[in-house]
Amino acid sequence: MRALKLSRKLLEKRRNASAHVAECQRNTREIAVFPAGVLEFRTVPAATPLETFQNPRPERDFEIAISCPEFTSVCPKTGLPDFGEIRITYVPGDRCIELKALKYYMIEFRNRGIFFEAVTNQILDDLVEACQPRRMTVVGDFSVRGGIKTVVTASYTAP
Repeated sequence: MRALKLSRKLLEKRRNASAHVAECQRNTREIAVFPAGVLEFRTVPAATPLETFQNPRPERDFEIAISCPEFTSVCPKTGLPDFGEIRITYVPGDRCIELKALKYYMIEFRNRGIFFEAVTNQILDDLVEACQPRRMTVVGDFSVRGGIKTVVTASYTAP
C-alpha cells in the first residue's frame, strides 16, 4: 500500500516537472545541468534583459571599457566550472550599457554549459543588439585549465 502511494507521488512529480519544462520552452535558453556527473541539457527562462540609457554625448566618439573579472560558466563537456575575465570595449552610438543590468546578465552564465568561443560571441551579439554601438570588442580571457589558457576575441563594427 505504501509503495503504491509513493509511486503515485513520483508520477505526479514527473507530470508537474514535464508541465514546467513545456511552459519554459516558449522563451528559453539551454543550459547544462550536471546531477551526479551526468551531462544533461535543460531549459531555463531567458536571460535578464540588458538595459541601456541615452548616450550623454552622441556627437562624439569616446570609448567605454568594462571589465568583468569574476566571470564564471560551466564546461559543457566535463561539467566543471570555468573562470575568466570578460573585457568589453565599445564606442557607443545613441545608447550606453547600464552596468547593474550587465552584472545580472553575466551572472546568468554561472550555471550554463557553454564553450569559451560560444559565450564570447553570445555576449557580443546580445550587447550589440541591446545598444547598437559604433564599434565593440568582447575579449574572453579564461583561466588556465588542464595546462591550456584560452583568450577569445570577438569584434563588431557598425556598417
